[in-house]
Amino acid sequence: MTGGFVMRGFVSKFYWAVLCLATTATVGLAETSAPTGDTLRAAEERGLRAVSSDRLQAMLTAPALSADSPVQLSRSWVDAQPKASGNAHWRCLSEALYFEARGETVKGQFAVAEVIMNRVKSARFPGNVCGVINQGTGRKYQCQFTYTCDGYPERIGEPRAWDRVAKIARAVLDGRAPELTQGATHYHTTAVRPRWSRVYTHTASIGVHRFYRHTFRTALSN
Repeated sequence: MTGGFVMRGFVSKFYWAVLCLATTATVGLAETSAPTGDTLRAAEERGLRAVSSDRLQAMLTAPALSADSPVQLSRSWVDAQPKASGNAHWRCLSEALYFEARGETVKGQFAVAEVIMNRVKSARFPGNVCGVINQGTGRKYQCQFTYTCDGYPERIGEPRAWDRVAKIARAVLDGRAPELTQGATHYHTTAVRPRWSRVYTHTASIGVHRFYRHTFRTALSN
């Protein structure tokens, strides 16, 4: 592959990512390998110095940006999505993912978000995202999501992690996320084993979390 072709593909990919113009992607770009140092230096000479090398690599290898493109459970797919924004429920979901699962894989973060949305759909929980996340908040450690009642302020100290979970929250609220937990409404980390986990139906294990679906008959006897 010639250097000129790689450079044309890079420029198209860069502006396509920045301007979200899917039609400007160069044909065959997906076949290119990770950019070389020469490619990145050439890009910088064309006025792209404000973008880090890591970000340029992500732009070159990222999938197409499209509002209806299939979700891919990878960091490169998330990083390639437009900056996310939304209403209060988007903010609540983003915060829950940040404080509950920012150290998880992308798949694990989507799974945690799915649990929250499954609760929204269930008659056993509040009927909106913020209501589900803040349920029980008021007394210390007497809540559904510990970060909402642990007595510590919710501060966003990792901007990159926040940007990622915000994009995942956006995809979930837009109905684009794949089903991962078979209807789970509960989860816990592998470091603990809460009493309810013995009577609920285990549906999936993803990263450091185990997921469960409410089992009405056994739960009533708990």
